[in-house]
Amino acid sequence: MNAIEDLVSRTEERRRRVSAGLDSKRRTELGQFFTPSLAAHLIAEMPHFADVKVMRLLDPGAGVGSLATAFLARLARQEWHGRVEVVAVEIDNIVFPHLEETLKDCAETLVPYGIELEINAICGDLIQLGTGLSREISPFSQSFDVVIMNPPYKKLGAKKKERLALAAQGVDCSNIYSAFMALGVMSLRPGGQLGAITPRSFANGPYFEEFRRFFLESMALDRIHVFESRSKVFADTEVLQENVIFSATRAGSRERVVLSVSEGYADVPTSRTVSYVEVVKHDDPHRFIHIPADESDTETAEAIANLPCSLSDLGMKVSTGKVVDFRAREHIKSQPGEADLPLIYPGNLREGRVSWPLPLRKPQAIADLPDTQKLLLPGERFVLVNRFSAKEERRRVVAVVYEPDDIRAPRVGFENHLNVFRGNERGLDREVSYGLCLWLNSSIVDKFFRMFSGHTQVNATDLRSLRYPSLDQLASLGAALGQGSWPDQEKIDSLVASHVLTAEARP
Repeated sequence: MNAIEDLVSRTEERRRRVSAGLDSKRRTELGQFFTPSLAAHLIAEMPHFADVKVMRLLDPGAGVGSLATAFLARLARQEWHGRVEVVAVEIDNIVFPHLEETLKDCAETLVPYGIELEINAICGDLIQLGTGLSREISPFSQSFDVVIMNPPYKKLGAKKKERLALAAQGVDCSNIYSAFMALGVMSLRPGGQLGAITPRSFANGPYFEEFRRFFLESMALDRIHVFESRSKVFADTEVLQENVIFSATRAGSRERVVLSVSEGYADVPTSRTVSYVEVVKHDDPHRFIHIPADESDTETAEAIANLPCSLSDLGMKVSTGKVVDFRAREHIKSQPGEADLPLIYPGNLREGRVSWPLPLRKPQAIADLPDTQKLLLPGERFVLVNRFSAKEERRRVVAVVYEPDDIRAPRVGFENHLNVFRGNERGLDREVSYGLCLWLNSSIVDKFFRMFSGHTQVNATDLRSLRYPSLDQLASLGAALGQGSWPDQEKIDSLVASHVLTAEARP
């Protein structure tokens, strides 16, 4: 083992030792997840860099310095010679001395390789430093050539001073990791590179829409790597988020993106190059980032894109259920009286239909009063989709029909963890509703959502952005269902293939 590999091994051993000794409650408070050496290597290989003699490198949320070490080791392996000005920021004063130890180790090890390090290690809050909330000297006084990061994962409340300070600089960030990304973007020179591992959730959904707009206007994605296994990415840190590794260039070219996939970071990835518009659609108002990892994903995306209708074309709308149970507690009842109405929860969704009432832990009735009218819908036919699913569930999208012939009530309440499809003015036609339900439960829709979304939530915004079969196709599909028990997955997919997907459109 040469000196560079020894350096990487020492840093990894330091990471393991420090990580094992930290208080778990404090780690949760800080959103702290250190980068294993194999992951650090994969991230460090992502950015390209100019042939310069002086390079400025920022490692925000540096931990013990695993990412900085991996990137500097890469420079040494590629026989790059020159001076690297390293700025490393770490908020945890317990971890900070170990970061200093790592950077000192790097400086001493790299001398024989013709690399001189100028080190500026900062113990502080990156967001406060970067937004001027801290009186300390900002690390962003000069621009950087490379920013490499594994940011902390933690929500950033709407009224937090850090979020408001970022909004004043032109970007809204709902999570600390997106705040780190935003500050990283702002700190780059034109042509500078960002390399990062983050949750995949920023790629879609309403919570990150403003951030995506800022990010994609400033940066051009170059490479994106996804993992088939969540559990292997941070195996020793109990992180189960769906993560993505990517690199992007400030004011870069938007022509091609290299996509790669592996089961974990230690496995050999498969990669391919796609046009930029396959990843970021020019006409998408939500600026979703699509990550088709292989040809099958691309074919699925194309099949969905080729469908004829938007939801508005169908004369439909979708929104979340209006009943937030803890806010309407005084009107919700465990035992419905004669004048009370059904309150439908995700637990009432069964095999394509709503079953009510059921022995759930939730009270399933709501009072029919003037104060509750705004929370209710007429007792007509709707299609319901569960907003949340567990990571291990077989399907991401679970849809059923609320059938008024099953539950005879003049009005009905739907709890907020449900998405409700309805007509613009009324409920849905019987055959269309069952066709829509079959379509949403199909394997092609499930696969599209899994490759499109990095979280288990199915938002109404996601459903509005989806393309749909025509009304005639949905009616034909619903009519083909017939009577009897709800079909299994193979039968659902067969019906969808016959009535919706043409030979040319099938993935």
